[in-house]
Amino acid sequence: MALPAIEPYPLPAADELPANRADWRVDPSRAVLLVHDLQQHFLSAFPAGRQPLIGMLGNTARLLEVCRRLGVPVVYSAQRGGQTPRERGLQADFWGPGVKDDPDALAVPESVAPAAGDRVLTKWKYSAFVRTPLARLLRERGRDHLVIAGVYAHIGVQVTACDAWMRDIRAFVAADAVADFSRADHDAALRWTAGRCAVVATTDALVTQLTDARVGSGTRAGTGPHGTPPDTDRTEV
Repeated sequence: MALPAIEPYPLPAADELPANRADWRVDPSRAVLLVHDLQQHFLSAFPAGRQPLIGMLGNTARLLEVCRRLGVPVVYSAQRGGQTPRERGLQADFWGPGVKDDPDALAVPESVAPAAGDRVLTKWKYSAFVRTPLARLLRERGRDHLVIAGVYAHIGVQVTACDAWMRDIRAFVAADAVADFSRADHDAALRWTAGRCAVVATTDALVTQLTDARVGSGTRAGTGPHGTPPDTDRTEV
């Protein structure tokens, strides 16, 4: 039940993405960026210094820079180490006991690590909404767009995007800022989400939408849709 050893594969390019069923565009005054499960325990399955890992991390870093600059709240999901059997639940039947209580395994790479003002939510199930305050956080901030980057595309990323749709939250999956067990799994996740619950777009496209919308709206960077400041404390939940 250990994670598989992932072979290198190229990230999808813009002309390789599936057609989106919805025509949404991400709005920075309505958006939150979710950095999904980028802990070394999960990233260690990828070959170091190769694609898709380097591209996924680089594109996630770009999204982080743009969102922080524009005042878009950033939320991280992260599993806790040393979960008890009760906390682990049915995940143990599919993936074993989970992450050990090891700081190195639980760490997020420095290039995409949480910064002051970001929120870090303890993740329990595939969906980042389950047993976390993510939905409340979006609601309190008056935000209903969720940009998702991280791993793994066909598991937590896909399920979180679908869960967002069921809550009338528009999800945007960054196609080249997520990664998976294989290119086949990656592509299948993008096809399913694009056709069922989310908009799939490249990092370039999402960055353009975020920055263009900010310029067009005249909303001051660093404020939310109602002129409220973003969170200024990093909170563990």
